[in-house]
Amino acid sequence: MFTKNEKILKFIKIIQKPELRVLPGQLAFFLFLSVFPIITLIVFFASALSVSTDSIVQFMDTSVPKEIADLLLPYFIGNSVSIQVGFSMIVGFVVASNGAHSIIIASNALYKLDDSSYLNRRVKALFMTVILVFLFLFMLVILAFGNTILDFIFSLGLFQKIKGTIYIVYYILKWTLAIFVVFILVKLLYTMAPDATIKSKYVNIGALFSTISFAVVTTIYSYYVSHFGNYNMIYGGLSAIVILMIFVYILSYILVLGIAINTTYYQVEKA
Repeated sequence: MFTKNEKILKFIKIIQKPELRVLPGQLAFFLFLSVFPIITLIVFFASALSVSTDSIVQFMDTSVPKEIADLLLPYFIGNSVSIQVGFSMIVGFVVASNGAHSIIIASNALYKLDDSSYLNRRVKALFMTVILVFLFLFMLVILAFGNTILDFIFSLGLFQKIKGTIYIVYYILKWTLAIFVVFILVKLLYTMAPDATIKSKYVNIGALFSTISFAVVTTIYSYYVSHFGNYNMIYGGLSAIVILMIFVYILSYILVLGIAINTTYYQVEKA
C-alpha cells in the first residue's frame, strides 16, 4: 500500500501525461461542434410538439448574453427540418463524438488497457456524446441559467398564482437534484469510457470530485454572467463567447482530471 505522499506523487505524474494536456481542449472543441446538431434537434421537437420557435427566440434574445444569442439565433430562424438538415445533424453528432472517442482512448491508456475494435469504440463514443451533451446542457439550464429561465416563464404571465411556491421548490431541489443527476451521469461516463469492466468503487472518487467541481465552477459562471454585464474590456463584443468557451474548457478539464483521479485510485488499490 502506498503512503499518502506516494499517492500524491503518483497522481502528479499522471496529470502530467500528454493525454491530460491535450484531451480537455479536444473535448471542449467537439462539445462546441455538437451545439448546432442540438439546435437542429430542438427545432425538430418544437415543430413536432407544435411549439413556436418564436418563444425560444424570445428567450434567447432576452436571457442569453447578446453575443451568444446573435451567434445561435440564425439557426433557430427560418430553418425547417428536412432530409438534408437531418443528415447534417447526424453527421454533426458523428463528428462531435470524436471528443468522447478521445476520452475512450485516453482512459485505456491511463488504465493501461488494450483498445477494443474501432467500430465498438465509435458506437460507444456516440452514446457517450449524448450523455456528455445532456450533462453540459443540464448544468447550463438548471445551474447556470435556471433562475433566468424561471423569470422568463413568469414574465409571460404563466403560473403567477403559484409563483412563490415554484421558486421555493426550485431552490430546494436545485442543488440536491442537480448534484445527484450530475454525479450519476459523470459516473456513467467514467464507467463506460475504459474498454474493460471497472468496478463502481473505482470511479466514485473521481465522479464525486468532478460533480462538486462542476457545481462550483457553474455557480461562479452563473454569478459572473448575471452580475458583470460589462466584461468586454479585452475581447469587445466577443467577450461572452470567449467566457463561455473558457467555461466549457474548465468543465472539460475537470472531467478529464476526474479520470486521472480514478486511475490513480485504481492503480493504488490494485498494487
